[in-house]
Amino acid sequence: MKILSIQSAVAYGHAGNSAAVFPMQRIGVEVLPVYTVNFSNHTGYGAWRGPVMDPKDVADVITGVEERGAFGELDAVLSGYQGSEGIADVIIDAVARVKAANPAAVYSCDPVMGNSKSGCFVAPAIPDLLRDKVVPVADIITPNQFELGFLTGTEPDTIESTLDSADLARAMGPRTVLVTSVERPDREDGTIEMMAIDDEGAWIVQTPYLPMKANGSGDVTAALFTSHYVRTRDAADALARTASSVFGLLEQTFAAGSKELLLVEAQEHYANPRREFEVRRVR
Repeated sequence: MKILSIQSAVAYGHAGNSAAVFPMQRIGVEVLPVYTVNFSNHTGYGAWRGPVMDPKDVADVITGVEERGAFGELDAVLSGYQGSEGIADVIIDAVARVKAANPAAVYSCDPVMGNSKSGCFVAPAIPDLLRDKVVPVADIITPNQFELGFLTGTEPDTIESTLDSADLARAMGPRTVLVTSVERPDREDGTIEMMAIDDEGAWIVQTPYLPMKANGSGDVTAALFTSHYVRTRDAADALARTASSVFGLLEQTFAAGSKELLLVEAQEHYANPRREFEVRRVR
């Protein structure tokens, strides 16, 4: 399997492609990373250095990949943190060209814009661009609950309202939705959930909640779910593997008291997920 991954990159720590690439490689995916920013560290530190890539430069890198004849071999395009508003058009154009070269290829969009605790943390124009231009051309989207609410103009919290919001998102274009960080008021204390919805049904998985800030964990989640789903087209299986792998990564990071994900140390969780969490059909 080959995936073109268009995301941010950091030198120190793990976020964007610097979080997503290695887990995909560890499960046997050939990844072609393209950077939208090249920062010293993720922005959660409050200070960072390095450039936001000019959209023309990002497009130039992608064109160079195309000139090597790689587009026809790609199984998927994955996008995450976009950096600047001009990246949206670059991604949309790249997806169209990849699909022209390989009609079976899919586009998975992680609509990174923010979360319920910190609100939006991207450039002001990006959330609207994601909703109005990017998400409609995606096959898979992997929003958290906050991002799903923005995309659909809703406030999902229960299983039912989250399913309704996911259906509104699916009506926009993507057929498969992974909702991360589902926090419903009637869930068990000390837990958090993820939900996957596609044409075959909907499934939810619950894991313990670890009280930590885990920058980059959403990027790992989107990368693993996309890889597993594109490979099997089985949402329940992809959800089970992803939940197990990401929890293992977070549990190991939390136990070590690390501010950054122990991405390399936790690699066995990607290669051989324990799959200890029940995936329950909710539709």
